[in-house]
Amino acid sequence: MLRLYDTARGEVCDLVTRDPGRLSMYVCGPTVYDLPHLGHGRYTLVWDVARRWFTFRGLDVRFVSNITDIDDNIINRALREGSSEAEVARRFEDEWWRAMSAIGVARPDAVPHATQWVTQMVELIESFLRDDVAYVTGDGVYFDTSRVSDYGLLAGQALDTLRAGARVEASEEKRSPLDFALWKFAKPGEPTWSAPFGDGRPGWHTECVVMSLGLLGDDFDLHCGGLDLKFPHHENERAQAEAAHRNFARHWGHNGWVMVGDEKMSKSLGNFTSLTDLLSHTDARAYRLLVVRSHYRSPIEVTPATIADAERALARLDALARRFALPQLAGDEFVTPGDYDFTGRGADLVERVVACMDEDLNTPLAVAELFDAVSVANSLSDEGNQVEARALALTVAVLFGAMGLSVVATVHDSDDEVRELVRDRDVARSTGQWSEADRLRDELASRGWIVEDSTEGTRVRRS
Repeated sequence: MLRLYDTARGEVCDLVTRDPGRLSMYVCGPTVYDLPHLGHGRYTLVWDVARRWFTFRGLDVRFVSNITDIDDNIINRALREGSSEAEVARRFEDEWWRAMSAIGVARPDAVPHATQWVTQMVELIESFLRDDVAYVTGDGVYFDTSRVSDYGLLAGQALDTLRAGARVEASEEKRSPLDFALWKFAKPGEPTWSAPFGDGRPGWHTECVVMSLGLLGDDFDLHCGGLDLKFPHHENERAQAEAAHRNFARHWGHNGWVMVGDEKMSKSLGNFTSLTDLLSHTDARAYRLLVVRSHYRSPIEVTPATIADAERALARLDALARRFALPQLAGDEFVTPGDYDFTGRGADLVERVVACMDEDLNTPLAVAELFDAVSVANSLSDEGNQVEARALALTVAVLFGAMGLSVVATVHDSDDEVRELVRDRDVARSTGQWSEADRLRDELASRGWIVEDSTEGTRVRRS
């Protein structure tokens, strides 16, 4: 039985699905006004690994993740640039998918855009006004959180505690600091939609509840996102569903932050590093490996040292792939066990990894088991037991593939000019000329080579 930590329950519990053999899964997507940062990379990798593992375990997964393409940040950026909100959203959505493709995150089955669901949002807000769950102020329509008896469930705090710590935002006409905007009335120069209660645009918290229920239906199985969304965003979604008398998510999953010192990485704190920047300096697979070596609910710190350590571990996997001519799995294809016959040590390894992964996606223990198996496979080969060694190595590749991590066996010969660039880069690194080493890496990358650092020096392979 698959088990997962449920934020609403505050414990690891069985993942009981609405429909046997199927799993409906919603992950809050990005607001597209800037480049994706490493925190975005982490949450998309975490839930991509989960999606792939659920599929590996035989579930038919329907995965939905939205795009917020209208928001204050998008409007403000358009004003600064002298462009339109649509242009900003389109440009950064393209950057988003480019980065997701680079780190091997599979496309969702459905990608709803907020601007495509405004009609349904208006209908929901109208129902709240009729039921006196919402009220109108001078700047918009607000949800009355006092009408939801268990408001604050996901935050794990009582309503009075939340109210005491809250700040009044946007409107002094709010009945409570916890009340939130469902609809913002039109301002000059901003995009607007027609509504019977006044032209304007939807509030952020209204979007996902409409899109998730619209695409996955009542009582869908799993709602996920980063820990920073737990409150107020996910709590406000849940409150609206409850006020609308709709059964919302059965289970709630949240992943930990990427840390920079003692702070989480985020755009609002101004301490983020873009995925584009990371990927220009390292193999994207190293970031996935770094993510799965930590438990998804724990914080991780992304530094040159942690990335370098992940790259060294990745080099061990690729060396295994070359030694045993292993297939390159994952990518857009989801790995399922039906194509493989696990026996002997391989079957034992599958059993141990399944036990780890099925218990709250314990990827660190699973990865430890897999690296132990790498050592065993190499030892078996050294002893001349090639058949059993390759079978075990293949099992390692399959299980990493089930987490979306490909091992790569292919090595391409490079021409004399590329070899010279590699030698120059090794000299630059050995003498501490890091800017020159980075310049040479970029030069190799521009020629279509993936650059990997190893204890033996720079390695290159075709992208």
